[in-house]
Amino acid sequence: MEFKDYYQALELERDAVSKEIKRSYRRLARQFHPDINASPEAETRFREITEAYEVLKDPERRAAYDRLWNQQQQSSGKAFTPPPGWRQGFSFTSGGAEGGEVFSDFFETLFRRPSPFTKTQHERSTRQHARIRIDIQDAYTGGSRVLTLQTPVAAADGTVQLQSREIPVYIPKGIVEGQHIRLPGQSPPSPGGGPPGDLLLEVVFAPHPVYRADGRDLYLDLPVAPWEAALGGKIRMPAPVGSLAVKVPPNARNGQMLRLRGKGLPGSPSGDIYATLRIVNPKVTTDAARRLFEQMAREIPFNPRASIGG
Repeated sequence: MEFKDYYQALELERDAVSKEIKRSYRRLARQFHPDINASPEAETRFREITEAYEVLKDPERRAAYDRLWNQQQQSSGKAFTPPPGWRQGFSFTSGGAEGGEVFSDFFETLFRRPSPFTKTQHERSTRQHARIRIDIQDAYTGGSRVLTLQTPVAAADGTVQLQSREIPVYIPKGIVEGQHIRLPGQSPPSPGGGPPGDLLLEVVFAPHPVYRADGRDLYLDLPVAPWEAALGGKIRMPAPVGSLAVKVPPNARNGQMLRLRGKGLPGSPSGDIYATLRIVNPKVTTDAARRLFEQMAREIPFNPRASIGG
């Protein structure tokens, strides 16, 4: 994706205040409006100007864009990809540009976020989105967290400033990644003077050292010793909370997947845990260990390459 320099599009400095943004937009819009300017590039230039103005005129969008702009300067020349979690800790009003304009992929991906909860114009004008990162354990047990959000606001001089606020959040047991937590009345008051709207928190899971989540199902690679795979039996493995007993079948294969029904994230129905066996050989560091392997080599006829003609 190509990164869009909206300050360059509007011929502005980074510290431009709202009056300067509006003034520059009006000047360029008059110059490149297709009804006035018949040059081949006028329509494209007018669309670039309008797209840049849609972002820079809005304190929320501008603050979010500035964060990406700073990061992009450090990776100049590379294709742009939004860094993971770039909206983390950031409130963000839903909806897109008015009038249904077709803008670049950059704008559509980052700033036009269709909301499945859209109901009325009033709600669109007051609802805000943010993300909350929780641990898989939190989804397993539920609990409470205090979320610190930075909300961009326009100061009296037209600059954008960030205001921090702390919000207590209840994490429902069994919530999955991508679901939303609705906090009624936690959005700033609407521009028209209406009551504060709702804050919708999109749930994302922090990376877990063992588990990967897919909906309510959890996946892990489960190391086993060669004799555990060969002989089978019960072993214990870590769970998101505590540990679980797992029955390994005799003659288990490397890569074989075991399913633990109902042990994933809670719900109706609860998810499952899928454990992929990874056979790990011990290091042979003693004479006794070497003798054991030599004995197996003599007494167990086995060619692991027989199936490939080795």
